[in-house]
Amino acid sequence: MGTLDEAYERFRPTGPEWGEDVLTNHGPMAAEVLVRHGRAEVLDSWVDRYVRRLEPMPAAGAPIAADSWREALGDGRRVGDWTAYFEALVRDRPWREVLVDWWPRLLPGIVAGATHGVIRTAHAARALAAREADAGPDGAAVAELAHGLAFWAARFQAIPAAAAPAGSLDPAMALDQAVRIPAQRGTVAERFGQLAAHTGWPGSLRALRAPAGPEDAQALLSDLVTAATVRYLAYGQASPVLLVHTATAPNAVLHTLPLLPAELWVPSLAAVWSASAAITATYAPGGVPVPAPPAGTADPAAVLDQAVAHGDEHVIKFADTAIGVYERTGEQAALAAARHTATLIAAPAG
Repeated sequence: MGTLDEAYERFRPTGPEWGEDVLTNHGPMAAEVLVRHGRAEVLDSWVDRYVRRLEPMPAAGAPIAADSWREALGDGRRVGDWTAYFEALVRDRPWREVLVDWWPRLLPGIVAGATHGVIRTAHAARALAAREADAGPDGAAVAELAHGLAFWAARFQAIPAAAAPAGSLDPAMALDQAVRIPAQRGTVAERFGQLAAHTGWPGSLRALRAPAGPEDAQALLSDLVTAATVRYLAYGQASPVLLVHTATAPNAVLHTLPLLPAELWVPSLAAVWSASAAITATYAPGGVPVPAPPAGTADPAAVLDQAVAHGDEHVIKFADTAIGVYERTGEQAALAAARHTATLIAAPAG
């Protein structure tokens, strides 16, 4: 884990977003995946290439107070303030307590940064959980958790007309039957804005089967990850990068559930289901999904090799999700979907 610590320290001075198009800094997330899957030997060179595109962390200005933090939720201009706030919290309190306190506060804004707030938080939490098992140092990973939570808070964004699952459909059917907005163009915010006016949208959210309890919520969440991963074969070409997150966001929540009290599992499912459904509704084509033909069979090692050779952060993170699906279900289509990302998403220059 020393190599991951070094990567975290290199990313620590960088901001969570960069460029005129306000793109997300995926560096720490992809670094965690590479180390988790035993590819630490490529980490330094990958970070060398990636870090060059990033910008410094915005400076802190007005401190965020414990009694007025709600006023700063969703204010992207205050990401430096949020980062300072959470770094202080994790210095003073155990990281698990901070995570459990803030997870339900931030859940309603789960699409923050096109779901990257929750994804970055979850990757850091997964790294920290691994540290506990090995009884290793966790200072750099604790700081990374603070940065993930800060980004989530600064870009806090609610799903329009959110509604909890109350139907009878499994995740695969619920994704297929989710409404589609009439004009799939523009930014994420512009597309999501159309959901509020779509009369069928609340029904799409309610259509998912309501979980019977925490364990059932976990099972439904696992099925959602599987369905979204496999459906990338059919939908991915419509928006190769954005549609990755229909799977990686619920996967992030899935591997965070064991770190949370059981009473948070059902609301966590509801929140991330709404995020996956919203991205599907605003970026995926309608109609019956027609999967792209799998390019033969593969094994997890080959899929990861392809992702590492490709180098794009989304391809790497989607490979992590697809491998998890394959390990749980034996679903070869999940690995095919991971390979498909590498054909749809351009490899980074250099």
